[in-house]
Amino acid sequence: MTVEPGVRPPAAAREDSDARVIERSRDEPEQFAVLFDRHADAVHRYAARRLGGEAAEDLMAETFTTAFRLRHRYDRERADARPWLFGIATNLIGRHRRAEARRFKALSQVPAPVELDEAVADRAVARAGAHGVRRELAAALTGLSARHRDVVLLIAWAGLDYEEAAQALGVPVGTVRSRLHRARSKLREALGGSDPTAFREAHAHEEAHARRGTQAHD
Repeated sequence: MTVEPGVRPPAAAREDSDARVIERSRDEPEQFAVLFDRHADAVHRYAARRLGGEAAEDLMAETFTTAFRLRHRYDRERADARPWLFGIATNLIGRHRRAEARRFKALSQVPAPVELDEAVADRAVARAGAHGVRRELAAALTGLSARHRDVVLLIAWAGLDYEEAAQALGVPVGTVRSRLHRARSKLREALGGSDPTAFREAHAHEEAHARRGTQAHD
């Protein structure tokens, strides 16, 4: 189908929202594969950044297994399932706190730059103007409590905005703001005033606004 610039295609030609996919999967379980195709890579990257590549595959699979089992409880008013999926993944990561702490501690001791969080880290290093920030960031993350680390990484690495992070964690938006403020204060203190996670917030808000604009027309 050819669509002229600026003209939205008919509804039938656009992708269904995640909520509609999940709703269909209640009677047609095979439809849940659409959700996997859309979000599995993002969930895997998030898990890998926090736990490493070896654990990421299993955690990603467990996230979608859990989501499939709980799909009948999904709030159909929420068109985008990303906060729900990242919330499940974050809860599962909670079972591996010691492994995550060991990973960040090990990364903090590597003298050469490491791929802590792939392209996001590269942009963060450029904006922070410090080649060692990735190693230092790993060390700083070990100093955060679990709840503060969850908030800052859901926003910085999963790309969620405040409201989406609140949905993922099942807490009020005000709690997200408070935890994020404290987490970033500690990161800036540990990193000599820089915060390599902060720039991602504006981009996350832009992405969320764009998604909501698209969903509003569906």
